[in-house]
Amino acid sequence: MARNLPFPFFPAPPPTYQPKYIADMVRSFSLYQQAIQAPGEGRNTFTVFTELQTSDQGLEVGAVFRDGNGFLKVCLDNRPNVGGVQATGGVGQITKAP
Repeated sequence: MARNLPFPFFPAPPPTYQPKYIADMVRSFSLYQQAIQAPGEGRNTFTVFTELQTSDQGLEVGAVFRDGNGFLKVCLDNRPNVGGVQATGGVGQITKAP
């Protein structure tokens, strides 16, 4: 996946060791690492999702899961996806008349 990240500046090495050069290199690598780890756009021509959850239980907002019918869904904070509904109830007790 290609991302539009600006490549950091890596200065040319000096002929002898200089602390400023090492500091500049560390700063450049740190900026590059932060840019790679930051969320960003994705543009794919082919994607395979393996072992997706079948409910949104425990997933963060924006995570992908598949429902019981095989549809791909995205977790939203205001739209829970109930996997099923079950209920039991009782009204009273039946006794035999004397």
